[in-house]
Amino acid sequence: MNIILLEEHELGKNLSRRDERTVHLLKVLHKKAGDSFEAGILGGNMGTGKIVKINLDGSIFVTIQASQPPPPRLKLRIAVAFARPIQLKRILRDMSNMGVQSVDLTGTDFGEKSYRDTKLFASGGAHAALIEGAVQARDTQIPELALYDNLEEWLKERRWDDSRRIPLLIAMDNVRPEGSIFHLSVTSRPAVIAVGPERGWSDRERDMFEKAGFLRLSMGSRPLRTETACVAAASLAMEKIEER
Repeated sequence: MNIILLEEHELGKNLSRRDERTVHLLKVLHKKAGDSFEAGILGGNMGTGKIVKINLDGSIFVTIQASQPPPPRLKLRIAVAFARPIQLKRILRDMSNMGVQSVDLTGTDFGEKSYRDTKLFASGGAHAALIEGAVQARDTQIPELALYDNLEEWLKERRWDDSRRIPLLIAMDNVRPEGSIFHLSVTSRPAVIAVGPERGWSDRERDMFEKAGFLRLSMGSRPLRTETACVAAASLAMEKIEER
């Protein structure tokens, strides 16, 4: 852990001895009562934490002094087709780690329908994956997360239209691309990137993207795993858009 994060409802309460943060502080960092560590409040500021007390049952009581703002988010919304739960956890972790502003998960024509029924969201696994990514990046913020049954629903809502600047709209497509993302010029505009399932987009979905004003761009001819495509697309976007 590069930073210890506490949620608002955890402030003023003990962390149990089995809590991974307790284990990390005591067993990995070998901290003792009175010692300080890097800390932050989820969704809030960063600063310094202190172990006030190690209780007899192995739980710890910590305090946080947080006055430093977190790093800025990348002005990027990424939409991803539902993937296998184990892949999905890695995608959420990595997008959070990279500082992506929003992650939208959507059903697609060629996506496996059963993936939408994952218990990852109800169990808190998705939230935990987002926090894991933030912790690795020494950040207190996590991406906004939204779920959509299908691409039509996502395109109809157009949450990116709230932006004060017209975003760059890109659908990654290595089957019928209109060009390459590598050839895009650097821009100060925010970006919206859609990454499909490993079987790609249907022609019906390509038509919907075209009507919605999206460019269909490739990252090469090879089909990529969904998690690899997400990281690659977000990395390329970081080189093409300015952070504000």
